[in-house]
Amino acid sequence: MKTMDHDIKDISLADQGLGRIEWAFHEMPVLRILMERFAREKPLAGVRMSGCLHITTETANLARVLAAGGADLVLCASNPLSTQDDVAAALVRHCSIPVFAVKGEDNRRYYRHIDAALDHRPRITMDDGADLVSEMHKKRQELLDGMLGGTEETTTGVIRLRAMAREKALRFPIIAVNDALTKHLFDNRYGTGQSTLDGIIRATNILLAGKVFTVAGYGWCGRGIAMRANGHGAHVIVTEVDPVSALEAVMDGYRVMPMLEAAAVSDFIITATGDRNVIDQPHFEVMKDGCIIANAGHFNVEINIPALEQSARKKQRPRQYVDEYLLQSGRTVRLLAEGRLVNLAAAEGHPSAVMDMSFANQALCAEFLCSCKERLDNTVHPVPEEIDREIARMKLHAMQMDIDVLTEEQEKYLSSWQEGT
Repeated sequence: MKTMDHDIKDISLADQGLGRIEWAFHEMPVLRILMERFAREKPLAGVRMSGCLHITTETANLARVLAAGGADLVLCASNPLSTQDDVAAALVRHCSIPVFAVKGEDNRRYYRHIDAALDHRPRITMDDGADLVSEMHKKRQELLDGMLGGTEETTTGVIRLRAMAREKALRFPIIAVNDALTKHLFDNRYGTGQSTLDGIIRATNILLAGKVFTVAGYGWCGRGIAMRANGHGAHVIVTEVDPVSALEAVMDGYRVMPMLEAAAVSDFIITATGDRNVIDQPHFEVMKDGCIIANAGHFNVEINIPALEQSARKKQRPRQYVDEYLLQSGRTVRLLAEGRLVNLAAAEGHPSAVMDMSFANQALCAEFLCSCKERLDNTVHPVPEEIDREIARMKLHAMQMDIDVLTEEQEKYLSSWQEGT
């Protein structure tokens, strides 16, 4: 199969997209530092890479860094609703990077685009949700030989890849970028927290203060959403299946209860679990009239949309990203962004400043895969600690923040066991 040049919505949007890409780059000082070094050293020279990522301004700047480092790069979308069409156009016209992504594409076109990215015969994959790696293992196994490895951006993707590794199905090494401290402690918490609220507010324009706001899942994404909703004056409820996470939510000041109880009192319910049917038929049956439901997890399976469709006697779209379902009981349930990532479908995704660190991890892990003298095992690997700490140092430096340095005496004390009280 021959790789298509590109498949985007409208090339005439390129100049608009380039302006927004440059605006985002101003907030990404770590990537700016890396671009200078990559352009000088070319650590990715000639390496074919395929990225299945959200096509946003931040991703565009990662792509520019990879290209500056010599990578031969092709991009496709990791979600049918997350593409920013002007950014895709700018990457094609101004950066000469083939892109296969159109906002609102159907599932058939989505997977055709993934196939086009695989036609590039990558040696390194860069995934956001593991669809690229999954499709390669299921349908394009002829591409597996000669792979250097891949990187994975999301919690959901890491879960899928670890399942593949447990079953001995994973045929090349993956670095779990999501698990880097400079990724999930900041991107997942502060990025998801702000951008999810941004998506909800843009989609609905409803005041959050005084509303009952339920967050399903208290991982780092759920923590961030709960924190930001609380800051808007909402009364936050958390639902969980893990007792430690539930206890932490209680200690953080939130009410914790089962979803069935929360559904009956909530004005908003947001899922961030990575699992399926977190909001299901029994919950629809007890929801408050007008309850707004949305998803902040990677895949659109956290809300049982087929069950909601079957329960409704009427469906209408009062606003661009709002589907309102009239249930048999006469109550209404409002679904945002078709159950897909609300922060990317109804807004612009994470702020550039937080994606700066996440995408610095991606770039440096790609360099690491190219520089490994020995092939890594076919499993999911952590980001090397030195990469994680170097990114934190660069970010602090860019923010003009200094920190202390251990003295020789302090280092000796921390590495010894003889001294006590």
